[in-house]
Amino acid sequence: MNRRGVAGVVLVAVLLGGGCGSPRSGALGPAPSAATAPVSVAPSSAAASQRPEPTPPAGPPGSSTPTPSSPTSTPARGSVTVELWFVRAGHLVPTRRSRPATVATSRLALTELARGPSAAEAAVGLRTLVAADVEVTRITDGTATLRGPSGDPATRRLREAQVVWTLTQFPTVRRVRLDGAAPVDRADYADLLPPIVVTGPVVGERVTTPLVVTGTADVFEATVSVRVLDSAGREVATGFGTAGCGSGCRGGYRVLVGWRTTREQKGTIEVYEVSAQDGSRINTTTVPVVLAPGG
Repeated sequence: MNRRGVAGVVLVAVLLGGGCGSPRSGALGPAPSAATAPVSVAPSSAAASQRPEPTPPAGPPGSSTPTPSSPTSTPARGSVTVELWFVRAGHLVPTRRSRPATVATSRLALTELARGPSAAEAAVGLRTLVAADVEVTRITDGTATLRGPSGDPATRRLREAQVVWTLTQFPTVRRVRLDGAAPVDRADYADLLPPIVVTGPVVGERVTTPLVVTGTADVFEATVSVRVLDSAGREVATGFGTAGCGSGCRGGYRVLVGWRTTREQKGTIEVYEVSAQDGSRINTTTVPVVLAPGG
């Protein structure tokens, strides 16, 4: 075989090998804007891009306290997509926003969190408990120190969870210190996640076929099911996949679904667990979308 033939065989082998992967196991789920590890049911999809907030500079010589990073947003070219964790029925629910790029991504995320859900998101029950008074004063060694958030004491933990899960999407933030308390991270609020979290698609998104539905789940035998409904509520596609962990632990999932439609229309993505007792759909997460023609 000549050199060109050998090179072709090697290239095919590399491309085929690149499609394989293993599921996540026992994880709370990755930062939603980062790529989720692929599982065998569907190919990986690129995560939303973002510009990380820079590590703040060290304080003056001899000082034990680092200099806080500037809260002023610095415009940059392009756009940045940030994940926001809102509240619905006592649980955390993610969505996304694309805004003009800035190096102050933490401040941008908190501003959008306080601004609250869009009309479409509010229509399906999403809301925010975070007020505009919350702000990052500094980020040091992976810990973001915050002033606030204030609000109703009865909803304090949910409000804190919104802030912690939103800020820890960024690679510079692993923990959050709230009002001088000990630093906390996502694991401290993991019980506020619903059994099935859908990170993509998000409410109101225009989706094309085939669609990769992503998220995390803690369900029986780690099996996650998906169905697509058209504007009339008719089922036009179904699929299922296996999360990286389940039945007592949370793992990431990806499910590939496709449909046949001749016109663009409103639709719904339902992600659910099949009851081991009676086969009914339980723990359903519903995401209204716009279905693009396809099939």
